[in-house]
Amino acid sequence: MDVHIPYEQVKNRECDFIVTYRFFTPDEGGRKTGNPMQGYRSDFMYSGDEKARQQWMIWPEFLDDKDNVILDKSFQVPTSGKANMWILNDTLTELHKRRIKIGLKAFFMEGQYIVAECEVIQIVNPNLK
Repeated sequence: MDVHIPYEQVKNRECDFIVTYRFFTPDEGGRKTGNPMQGYRSDFMYSGDEKARQQWMIWPEFLDDKDNVILDKSFQVPTSGKANMWILNDTLTELHKRRIKIGLKAFFMEGQYIVAECEVIQIVNPNLK
């Protein structure tokens, strides 16, 4: 088994926020090769920014049905579920604080393609509250 090291362990802090997500089917314009594995590094786009296509380095870390980080990188993650979200550039936390709210809709991006939708369900980082 190829083991994922949780970002909390790597970054020595908790995630920034948690989302529910759903990957689009190929018929909806989603991924053609199936769901990704843990360690997937999509970009993040706020709903409403579709025209400008402004994207941010905010990575998902997928959780199992008991809210534990999925550690096995050899299997595709579920089509829908929860994910911890990690803002990679700490200097942009203040910028994101103005936008990230519970109920916010957003997308996982692969280049110019929207491959999944998500919704913020919990803010974890106290600097975002």
